[in-house]
Amino acid sequence: MTRLVLVGPPGAGKGTQAVALSEQLRVPHISTGDLFRAHVGQETPLGQEAKRYLDSGELVPDSVTNEMVRERLAEPDAKAGFLLDGFPRNTKQAEVLGEILGDADVTLDAVIQLQVPEDVVVARLMSRGRADDTEEVIRRRQQIYVSDTAPLLEYYADILVTVDGVGSVEEISGRVLKALRDRT
Repeated sequence: MTRLVLVGPPGAGKGTQAVALSEQLRVPHISTGDLFRAHVGQETPLGQEAKRYLDSGELVPDSVTNEMVRERLAEPDAKAGFLLDGFPRNTKQAEVLGEILGDADVTLDAVIQLQVPEDVVVARLMSRGRADDTEEVIRRRQQIYVSDTAPLLEYYADILVTVDGVGSVEEISGRVLKALRDRT
């Protein structure tokens, strides 16, 4: 059983690592971004609600995100484990995740924090060449991540595994897998 949450600042490589790790651990990679796109694309009631916020440039409320995650974790492929990417983002969402898992009589195995220096993530994001990725915007996103996520890291302190997120995809995946093995 592998139930993991992957956290790290924007540009830390969470999505890339989530794909690589989910293949190696043989568990589904569950991304809130993918959930939003799927629900919006299928025009589910949750997707229609999320779309209203996304279209106006606002954050999708926790209540909508929580329900999407609740539904996804109830699917058969997530019963034996999962890798959450982008959820929870704050302690309120972490409490809801705890309730979802508690209802299924399971717990998280670990929260993996990809630690990457701010200058490195800023350089990574600026190199993508997106018009909205100015240095000022990127640094602001980093500040929001720190303020929103610091309490989350404290919340999960007993199962937190911090891994150096600088290096090749394979090097970082190797560090994560080794850190998980060393915990057991």
